[in-house]
Amino acid sequence: MRTAIVTDSTASIGVERAAEKSVSVVPLTVIVRGEPHDEGAPGLLALMSEAMRAGETVTTSHPGPGAFLERYQQLARAGVDEIVSIHLSSQLSGACNSARLAALDSPVRVRVVDSRSVAMGLGFPVLAAADVAAAGGTADEVAARAEEIAGGVAVWFFVDDLDVLRRGGRIGAARALWGNALAIKPVLTITGGEVAPFEKVRTTARAVARLEDLAVERSVFEATQIAVHHADALDRANDLAARLRDRLPSTSVQISELPAVIAAHSGPGTLAVVVAPVPPLVGHP
Repeated sequence: MRTAIVTDSTASIGVERAAEKSVSVVPLTVIVRGEPHDEGAPGLLALMSEAMRAGETVTTSHPGPGAFLERYQQLARAGVDEIVSIHLSSQLSGACNSARLAALDSPVRVRVVDSRSVAMGLGFPVLAAADVAAAGGTADEVAARAEEIAGGVAVWFFVDDLDVLRRGGRIGAARALWGNALAIKPVLTITGGEVAPFEKVRTTARAVARLEDLAVERSVFEATQIAVHHADALDRANDLAARLRDRLPSTSVQISELPAVIAAHSGPGTLAVVVAPVPPLVGHP
């Protein structure tokens, strides 16, 4: 049985890694100055940051069911028997629901998995699932691995301007912070698939230090892998990653830009850390 993996571009795994793992990626869309761009287009995050820092509105759009159905049909024609379609939180985007609707008309069985997370909070489960698929796993086995890793993911982040998150409509339970938004730099998290407050701090330096400590605390008692994401804040991300590598020398720490669709709602200056369990070797418990 041949099982294919489909995800969306917010998984943040990159074109080369997706090809290496045989993962099919359906892009979301970012609209900047009236022009639509597929997420992942070169220079998109810089273009977005420039527009947003100038006070311009950047919007996003998720793929409709037709885009997913077309991808499922292509894979079926290529000889795939089953598909596992893994996506960003359904609380933050309609992509997962589009995939579910497309699955109803797919010529082969599709298992849709809601990661209830974002960025590498989605990417780590996708990569783990791809390893199971490459080893000949069924759709149920592949989906189970994705759900296992997604269930162990932790995401913490902060934004330079909470108002950007509010205007983007993705503030979730963090709306409770709004009365004090100008006086704090809250550390936020993803809980139940939506943005939620985690801890109130008053400076950017303290917020960055808290992200570092949280990632280390999560990694002390289990094998983890870490991703540091940023939106137009590479120096800050490099510094955080360097400190994490010093404190966790046996832990993989990678750096990447925040997916453009996520950055469009969080704004320039966002810094995030994603911690996920290291999946067991395929074929081992």
